[in-house]
Amino acid sequence: MAFVEPVTLQGRHATLEPLAHGHADGIRLAVADGELWKLWFTTVPSPDGVPAYIEQLLAQREQEKAFAFAVRDNASGKIVGSTRYLNIDAANRRLEIGGTWYAQSAQRTGINTECKLMLLAHAFETLGCIAVEFRTDWFNKRSQSAIERIGAKRDGVLRNHMIMPDGRIRDSVVYSIIRNEWPGVKTNLQHKLNSRG
Repeated sequence: MAFVEPVTLQGRHATLEPLAHGHADGIRLAVADGELWKLWFTTVPSPDGVPAYIEQLLAQREQEKAFAFAVRDNASGKIVGSTRYLNIDAANRRLEIGGTWYAQSAQRTGINTECKLMLLAHAFETLGCIAVEFRTDWFNKRSQSAIERIGAKRDGVLRNHMIMPDGRIRDSVVYSIIRNEWPGVKTNLQHKLNSRG
């Protein structure tokens, strides 16, 4: 049995569905909303690259390396992004939440906050994780601020961590939330969501 089994996580604003080929059209429309593939500090497929993107993520699921979700906006019914569990380490009950992107129209809404709440709750309360990581590009200051607002603590910087598709060598900023911090982080995220109405 895999550490991360297929699961659909449903909230008030968003639903996280296991990524499937049937999400391709929705993903294509979502990446076009803001031309997200042009952001140089993140990796988002172009509309033409969506089938290969989905195929790659499904292969990683088979290998139990990652588990990707499509993000559905409950109000509109549209797919507005994707996120995943990755660097899954069942033996040490750790994983990373990452590979996250949202259509421009879904950014700065309650969707990301609720998705993080659902993913963290599932990781700590169902999977029994002892730590959950977040990693982001050194140059992606907006992402770093968002991770810090969640309540994650900065662990450090992995220098020359990854070779990006354009050949640039990326430094990654690493954050984590550990099990005894989860109750406070959960309260913080619930408060943020409730204050949005």
